[in-house]
Amino acid sequence: MSQDISRRNFLARGWKTAVALIAAAGAWTSWDVLRPGRTSGLGGKVRALPEAEVSAETTQYVREAQAYLTRHGGEVVALWQKCPHLGCRVAWCESSGEFECPCHGSTFNRIGEHRTGPSPSGMERFEATVVDGVVEVDTGVVLSGPPLGTETLDEPRRGDACTEEG
Repeated sequence: MSQDISRRNFLARGWKTAVALIAAAGAWTSWDVLRPGRTSGLGGKVRALPEAEVSAETTQYVREAQAYLTRHGGEVVALWQKCPHLGCRVAWCESSGEFECPCHGSTFNRIGEHRTGPSPSGMERFEATVVDGVVEVDTGVVLSGPPLGTETLDEPRRGDACTEEG
């Protein structure tokens, strides 16, 4: 009781099946690309380090957040590594106790307030919260740095600069 199928019907069914499989694969791939994923790293929330490890005397760099953590007035401060002047990576200099921009010589104190150089403001910040004893840095929202002339931290320069500009 086999039913003979014409060549035309066989090819028509084959093409319809192939198109349906390609459409299914396209829908599957589109869903993977378009569905919201968990954000982490720059642009998302980064679990940095235990709150007890954040010091009020120095800074600690968190690579995943591209930020430095320090403490001021009992609060954790998260400073973005980018210089507000032209976007160079600002480095922390242990010997001077300041942030120093290697590109154009701007310097900032430990909490990112402008000290010298062409920067139009202090270092930009990220929101930092403590969740279950761990500092969480929200790199999705950039907060403006302190305006020029702001000096809430009275810490003099410790010593020699790390860069020729600073």
